Amino acid sequence: MFENKDFDSIMEEMLASVSDKLDKREGSIIYDAIAPIAMELAQTYIDMDMIVNEVYADTASYYYLIKRAAENGVYPKEETNAVCKMVVSPSDTAIAIGDRFNLGDLNYEVTSVMDAATGEYQVTCETAGIVGNQQLGSLLTIETKNDLNDMETAELTEVLIPGEDEEDVEDFRERYYEGFSNISFCGNNPDYKERVSAIDGVGACKVIRMWEKGYDPVKFIPVAAVTEWIGKQSVETVGAEVFAWLKAVHDVAKDKLLTVGGTVRVYIISSEYKAPSATLVQKVQNDVDPDDKTGEGYGLAPIGHVVKVMGVKEIPVSVTVTAVYKNGYTFESLKSDMQSAIDGYFTELSADWSNEDNLVVRKSQIESRLLLIDGILDITDVKLNGASENVTLDEDAIPVRGDVSG
Repeated sequence: MFENKDFDSIMEEMLASVSDKLDKREGSIIYDAIAPIAMELAQTYIDMDMIVNEVYADTASYYYLIKRAAENGVYPKEETNAVCKMVVSPSDTAIAIGDRFNLGDLNYEVTSVMDAATGEYQVTCETAGIVGNQQLGSLLTIETKNDLNDMETAELTEVLIPGEDEEDVEDFRERYYEGFSNISFCGNNPDYKERVSAIDGVGACKVIRMWEKGYDPVKFIPVAAVTEWIGKQSVETVGAEVFAWLKAVHDVAKDKLLTVGGTVRVYIISSEYKAPSATLVQKVQNDVDPDDKTGEGYGLAPIGHVVKVMGVKEIPVSVTVTAVYKNGYTFESLKSDMQSAIDGYFTELSADWSNEDNLVVRKSQIESRLLLIDGILDITDVKLNGASENVTLDEDAIPVRGDVSG
């Protein structure tokens, strides 16, 4: 904005206002007197330009973007710690809450008991971020409350809730702008997406009204034949409990009070863009609409909303490749590179899952990525799941690599 206000231009303007009858050459008294002022003014313009950039969210640095977004109640996602499953043998090993274990460069602390009978425990990585998601294997003891001499093995077997790094500045900027384009109101679709996606370990979500999946409330209203049949039933014919249930459901449905208008299904994907663990699904369920108080408004969901949280399904997609190779290269020698390329494409698709009605695995996309591999001259054919056509997945599904052959 103030690009033209540098030292030279400021000096030129100031000297122009001095009479030409006076000596104003470089080194003169006048020149030397105003030069420091011009230098300070040039720095002031630089600072003013920086201030203008920091005022607007589009150009603000991370620190000032946080301040701007906070005015609208939007805050960056902080880094979180991975929660994993540890399995010990024998299962009756005296593991205690607070015991600490090590794997590589990372330490883990036991935070809860999953199933003592099978020796399963939740452990939390002491180092925050995605680094806690990246390795499984045998654990070594660091600090324990009990004598564990009888313990044979301690294995880190599964990431239950993925750890996350601090939100990237551009991701945060995009989420800040989304707050203006997607107006959230308690219980509407953008509100669910914003709140559920903010839960630790969740990468994104889809929100679906249940009646759209075949549960049309109109079908609940009993026709005359149903009312007539109910009228013929009694405690003697079907039993007291069954009769009471039939009559209650019939009367509510007849008065058009039986509806799924407040019934919501939320599909989630992990922050690693994979199918979430059962532990993460249950955590989100408890945060949004606890099972023991469903529809009562004790979670993030408004009162009256019955929410069922489910994880995305991982659908294997096999890939058969017919290619022309450079001299010295074969399918077997390049198979791992092909698998990596396919994995990268599938991860990109999964990252965009919440923005699409259905993900489509496209042959052309796989071909273009395989052609980037050194050693492949041409791709003559690609089959997905044995067919020469794209694969369209259900709305609650993401692709994972199946067999790769050639």
